[in-house]
Amino acid sequence: MPKKRKGKLKALGEVIEALRIAINAKRRPQVRYLFDRADALVKALPADLTTEQREQLTRLHKKSGTGGKATPQSTKKPKPKPGARSGGKKPTAASSKRPKPQAVPVPVPVPVRELGDRYISRTVLGYTSRDEA
Repeated sequence: MPKKRKGKLKALGEVIEALRIAINAKRRPQVRYLFDRADALVKALPADLTTEQREQLTRLHKKSGTGGKATPQSTKKPKPKPGARSGGKKPTAASSKRPKPQAVPVPVPVPVRELGDRYISRTVLGYTSRDEA
């Protein structure tokens, strides 16, 4: 946010222009962000300087469908209830019972190959000196 009053007014004008573009393009997340930014700029400036901008923001709020709120309503549809089914049949008592889960067979471990006793020469691997061997 700019420090001087003139810079804040200019930034507010730019935010309002960007808001118009975002509303026309129906970019909801960008609209929400720009409304928050515009509100912060309006609060940082004196009220007598921002009367015109406040009016523009209220018109843009109405145009965007937020109704003066900073955050728009979610457009997600509610999840249907699991009990509601399409079709004319109603579930019977027998079909609503769940079958008991069958026991899962325990896997038998694979036997490990027996390799027998092996001699590993530590001198060849370099763990001891050759003189000791």
